Amino acid sequence: AMLRLRFLTWDVKDTLLRLRRPVGESYAAEAQAHGIRVQPEALTRSFQDAYGAQSRLFPNYGQGRGLSSQQWWVDVVKQTFRLSGVHEEGVITLMAENLYHDFCTAGNWEVLPGASETLSQCCQRGFCMGVVSNFDNRLEKILSQCNLRHHFKFVLTSEETGFAKPDGRIFQKALHLGGVPPEQAAHVGDDYTRDYRAARAAGMHGFLLRPAGQSAEPEVPPEHVLPTLSHLLTLIEK
Repeated sequence: AMLRLRFLTWDVKDTLLRLRRPVGESYAAEAQAHGIRVQPEALTRSFQDAYGAQSRLFPNYGQGRGLSSQQWWVDVVKQTFRLSGVHEEGVITLMAENLYHDFCTAGNWEVLPGASETLSQCCQRGFCMGVVSNFDNRLEKILSQCNLRHHFKFVLTSEETGFAKPDGRIFQKALHLGGVPPEQAAHVGDDYTRDYRAARAAGMHGFLLRPAGQSAEPEVPPEHVLPTLSHLLTLIEK
């Protein structure tokens, strides 16, 4: 391979795993179980508002602000229901706790096409691999439940490190754990700013997952764009 890569880091959400259904559908099903009818679309919109507001107030799951990520999420879920017109606080708290735990399971996450095969092939080729994700501390469990955890030497979350992508310090930490210089490492992800551009700023190579039909930013050369994860080894081994 021309790139001489030894080490690969991976984003998770919408790169390796995605939600099986819109957030609003999961929340509506939980409400239904308590005899409360709310439209999934309304809940999805309320969730986006509640999540956005909480992220601005307490970035990175409240890390360093005396808030556990569980409390951070439970507050987001409660506010989502309130914004959708549900006001029975006792039930809201119960639903929020349930949903926090539900999103730890493979029931709510599915592995993206080609992800398992690509990770296995990368391991077979001798690449050391790690996860670099803006995620809370449930990620280890989610990856285990989805049968992907064994591919990785480590799982680095923004909650654990205290730095969220595109902050270069989370990539520095990953390089330190991988024990390789940045020019021998590449990061794979679906977000131009947080994944591709941030990894390149840290001196690493970058690959941007861009499903067919979605055009990549003009600054991304075609040999860095993955229409599917299955294209990765072809590009690395060119």
